[in-house]
Amino acid sequence: MSRRELDADERLLAAAAAGDAGGIARALAGGANPDARDPAGTPALMLATRARSAEAVRVLIDAEADVDAQDAERFNPFLYASAEGLLDILVLANEAGADPSITNRYGGVALIPASERGHLEIVRYLLSESDTDLDHVNELGWTALLEAVLLSDGGPRHQAIVALLIENGADVDLADRDGVRPLAHARARGHAEIARMLEAAGARP
Repeated sequence: MSRRELDADERLLAAAAAGDAGGIARALAGGANPDARDPAGTPALMLATRARSAEAVRVLIDAEADVDAQDAERFNPFLYASAEGLLDILVLANEAGADPSITNRYGGVALIPASERGHLEIVRYLLSESDTDLDHVNELGWTALLEAVLLSDGGPRHQAIVALLIENGADVDLADRDGVRPLAHARARGHAEIARMLEAAGARP
């Protein structure tokens, strides 16, 4: 790699970290590699994603940056945007062909943290516009449905997410590693409305 190319990569990474779409475009025009990584191994596309700049992400995707490349924390734009509720970036990543089967550091697909964190719009988009695995089990032994029950306050957003998961065919009886099913967890946590929905869906305690 020439010094000029190295300088261009450094400018690209700095612009990506700042969410500077114009700076990214100029660095690319100067010969920067759209898949350049910083010293920590973070791809430029993930730097732009972490900067929460949809326009910066768009410029890099248009330059054919690898949309599935993960950083040291195993985030890529699809996973990070889902976990952080960044619908505009999620849409860009999905439309660029992001692989929804790639997992995060907990072995979970994007739907799981989105469900746990109450990102209703993200969950709705993933279920309607991506080929997500509704019943994927992460390394903790939890599905999206289990996390929406176990790690929530049972409030309206999580109620709506549970309803969406049920409507889309989630296995309401898929238990955790200890054999405890979603309905039992909902009852134990006092999530009365979620428990009612699970009961109506035929869930076993």
